[in-house]
Amino acid sequence: MVRYMPITGLDCTIPALLIDTEAPLDVLHESAAYRIRCATQLLEQLAADSTLQNDAITVSELAQLLVIPLRDGCDLLDVIGRRLQAEVLST
Repeated sequence: MVRYMPITGLDCTIPALLIDTEAPLDVLHESAAYRIRCATQLLEQLAADSTLQNDAITVSELAQLLVIPLRDGCDLLDVIGRRLQAEVLST
């Protein structure tokens, strides 16, 4: 695994946002949990807001916006999983 992995949310030739795959596992986990928790909380608010349910454009735009932290969180969890798997295989 390379040291600095670009997040998958951006498709560009020179990535600017990178994950340090050698960061401590607790730091990677905290970052993943924060991003997923933020997106989840907003999704819960949207689900509870009956005024937005009839505004398909706003809901669609918010859903597209929430993909960013969720994808980042998944990328971080992927790094954690790879690191843990490597530890299991090395023992």
